[in-house]
Amino acid sequence: MPLGLLGKKLGHTRVYDASGNVTPVTVVLCGPNRVLQVKTQGGKDGYNSVQLGFDDQKEQRLTKALLGHIKKQNGAAVKRIREFRDFSKDVKPGDIVGPTIFAVGDFIDAIGTTKGRGFEGVVKRHRFAGGDSTHGAKGWHRRSGAIGQRLFPGTVMRGMKMPGHMGQVTRTTQNLEIIQVRESDNLLLIKGAIPGSEGDYVVIRESKKRPKGWKAPVSVSKKKSADKKPAAAPAAAKK
Repeated sequence: MPLGLLGKKLGHTRVYDASGNVTPVTVVLCGPNRVLQVKTQGGKDGYNSVQLGFDDQKEQRLTKALLGHIKKQNGAAVKRIREFRDFSKDVKPGDIVGPTIFAVGDFIDAIGTTKGRGFEGVVKRHRFAGGDSTHGAKGWHRRSGAIGQRLFPGTVMRGMKMPGHMGQVTRTTQNLEIIQVRESDNLLLIKGAIPGSEGDYVVIRESKKRPKGWKAPVSVSKKKSADKKPAAAPAAAKK
C-alpha cells in the first residue's frame, strides 16, 4: 500500500471538461490527514508503515489507551486512525498529508462499508429469478424453493443462499480515476461510485493494479496499424 489517505464521502456530482463531456464523480474529503506515528524496519516494530489520523475529536471521547498513544506521538485526538504499510512518501510525526499526494489521472482503490439493506429475500439479496407468475404457481413468486437434501446427507449444505441480512460489509472498488484535485478544499473528485453512504468514512489508496506511472497496454490491432509503413507515392507518369 504505497500511498493512502483517510477520507469522508460527501456526495456525488458531475463535472465538464473543455470539450463539454460530462463525467459523474464522487466527492471525497481527504484532509487534513495527520501523521501520528512512523514505524521502521530497523525499529522495534520490525516493518515500515505510517499511521494517519483523520477528523478531529474531543479528547474525553477517546479511551485512555488510545489517547495515551496519540499523546506519546505529540498528536491531536482524531476519530479515525489507519495504518498504511510501505508508505512511499517520506513523512515524520506531526506532518500534514492531503489530497495533493495524488494527481489528476491517477488511479485509486476506494475501501468503504456498503449501505445496510436490512433483512432481504433471495430475489434482492442473491438475484434469484423467483417462481412463475402463472401456471398455478401460487405463493412461490419470490421464494427460493427447496433447500434440503435427500437421505444423504440429509442436512442443509453450508453456504446455501437464503434470505438474511444484506449490506453493511467492507467492499473495495478498484481502478477509479481521479478527475480533479482541489487542494484548497482538501477534496478529491473521483470518477464513478465508491462504497458507503454520504458521510461515511472511506480509505483511498493507490491502485494496486494501476499504480502511478501505469499506462494502458496497446492493443494488437492498433500496434499492427502503427507498425505498417505508409504506402509509397505513385511513380510519375512517363511522358
